[in-house]
Amino acid sequence: MTQQNLYLGIDCGTQGTKAIVLDATSGKVLGLGAAAHTLISGANGRREQHTEEWLDAFTDATHRALQQAGVEGQDILGIGVSGQQHGLVLLDDNGQVLRPAKLWCDTETAPENDRLLAYLGGESGSLERLGVAIAPGYTVSKLLWTLEQHPQVFARIAHILLPHDYLNYWLTGRAVAEYGDASGTGYFNVRTREWDVALLQHIDPSGRLERALPALIEADENVGTLLPAIAERLGINPNAQVSSGGGDNMMGAIGTGNIAPGVITMSLGSSGTVYAFADQANVSPQASVATFCSSSGGWLPLICTMNLTNATGVMRELFELDLEAFNALVEQAPIGADGVSMLPFLNGERVPALPHATGSLHGLNMSNLTRANLCRAVVEGTTFGLRYGLDLLRQTGLQSQSIRLIGGGSKSPVWRQMVADIMNTEVVCTEQPEAAALGAAIQAAWSRSGESLTRLCDKCVSVDSASRTLPVAANVGAYQQAYERYQRLVATL
Repeated sequence: MTQQNLYLGIDCGTQGTKAIVLDATSGKVLGLGAAAHTLISGANGRREQHTEEWLDAFTDATHRALQQAGVEGQDILGIGVSGQQHGLVLLDDNGQVLRPAKLWCDTETAPENDRLLAYLGGESGSLERLGVAIAPGYTVSKLLWTLEQHPQVFARIAHILLPHDYLNYWLTGRAVAEYGDASGTGYFNVRTREWDVALLQHIDPSGRLERALPALIEADENVGTLLPAIAERLGINPNAQVSSGGGDNMMGAIGTGNIAPGVITMSLGSSGTVYAFADQANVSPQASVATFCSSSGGWLPLICTMNLTNATGVMRELFELDLEAFNALVEQAPIGADGVSMLPFLNGERVPALPHATGSLHGLNMSNLTRANLCRAVVEGTTFGLRYGLDLLRQTGLQSQSIRLIGGGSKSPVWRQMVADIMNTEVVCTEQPEAAALGAAIQAAWSRSGESLTRLCDKCVSVDSASRTLPVAANVGAYQQAYERYQRLVATL
């Protein structure tokens, strides 16, 4: 019998934590576990979470994954952690969390972001200095907000960590960051891969923030060994190594084998993301493109739309449809929904850059106002946003032979065909839908075993050939017309 080579991959997201047990010898996922988080929602777009919930969910999901895998926790050699990007966790001198974590989807700090952006010289100044245009969800505006709204908390800050950095700290007692997730803070230069200390000094000249920065480590470096008490709590080998981990998009790239030019990953989740590997920091002049670092030694130009399955979900609720009935209605309506267009900006929008936009329906008349057309219009509208973003990425020189589709929406054959036709590119799903947790486990194996990342991805990432979807020439032309209509409507905003 071949010796098992077991790694734990964790993905701490907004809605919950997923854990997978990977055998890096066979490339097979042996077990999967999950546990939910709750969201603290408040006025002005406040979105926060209690970090204790992450620790409880981490523990529960791990126990469930080990149980399903039927393996001993003592056999786990390494752990990798993927985390939701941009969140802020503040710790005091004793390593205690000072207040709930502010999340990527929190927009309460939009006024602070506007002021910081003005200080940087607008989006073009921010792009020139940092390589990214800071947006309200980024970490930097959360620091200024804390200084102004909670000065007594600010005065006790000893560590500034992102969600995945905080989980690594909990596991090992060591405060470090890696380049991929650090790219989304707004105080990190993606070209030079260094913290922008001067920007933090502008927020607070005392030097407190600079002293609270974690040390930066490479993607294939280990953070350290598990703390004995945590190893006991998780039921895991106390000699297990914790890898650098990364943001959920960076780990999703590894988990879809997106570690060399030519592959594009597209996630159809509550928000939509499109990203691809680049071996150079080709910073786009378009502020909507975030040229983050990857967690595999390169860069990961990325676009994120704010409205995807959250928008289709609202339409389903309106008509009281389950997924099957919704998809059947989408399929009934023709391409272009008989002239009905939806700009699905229910949550504002980042790509196209329309933060204050609202949703709208266009082209309605007595004959085309049907449930089927409305259902199709919302799916087309959200997918056109991804096409808009993919075109921006292609302008930076990215080539794409195929799109690897992940996220809840990827399970729908109707939607897969729509993506293939609208993007005019072959689409295929990966076998393992939990791409970020898988990527974290693969990264743990990479940093522990010394095996090349390419070889590990070849072995552990497989595509579901039954899901392979090719564009249909006649559909491509019809969608192009509908997309141009969408672009004309967006231009009026």
